[in-house]
Amino acid sequence: MPHIHTEPGQHDMTVSGYIIRRREDGVWLCLVHMHRKIDTLMQIGGHIELAQTPWQAMAAELREETGYELAELAVVQWAAVPKLDGAITHPMPLLMNTHMAGEGHYHSDTCYGFIARGVPRHDAAEGESNDLRWLMLSELQAAVDRGEALRDVAEIYEYLLHAESSMQSVPAADFSVEKPQGIGITYKR
Repeated sequence: MPHIHTEPGQHDMTVSGYIIRRREDGVWLCLVHMHRKIDTLMQIGGHIELAQTPWQAMAAELREETGYELAELAVVQWAAVPKLDGAITHPMPLLMNTHMAGEGHYHSDTCYGFIARGVPRHDAAEGESNDLRWLMLSELQAAVDRGEALRDVAEIYEYLLHAESSMQSVPAADFSVEKPQGIGITYKR
């Protein structure tokens, strides 16, 4: 999706998925793709469309850019997320950040951490980058040093890999991509 807010200083809301997978020898791998518009290795993600929740956007980006369905992934959480009556709860983000997206434009990014048990069962969608790479953190950091990957991507993967052992792993499909039903609130003024 293109930028929604295009004036200088404006922000678009985005989501990012940082996906790790442990090899048989115990080494963690980080999933990145060669972004087709900026020719740089980066995380999976994209813009939150006007009719999407952040979690719906994340599920769509995972499917489109990697072929992963939520049922194939676990999302890492610092704590259990409560169930709410009348609302749909989403996973807690790994972190949130705002960064310059170029030409005076910003992205405010909701970042989720995922653990994959294997490679995706499906291919990335037509028109998406098919250059997906599973890299060790040291390989990703070397790509940053060569100018082939974004520095913050390596920093966030390093954060996720250090935090993973103290976090809970919850099936990503446990969180609904539906919108709440019902009346909701009524504004009085």
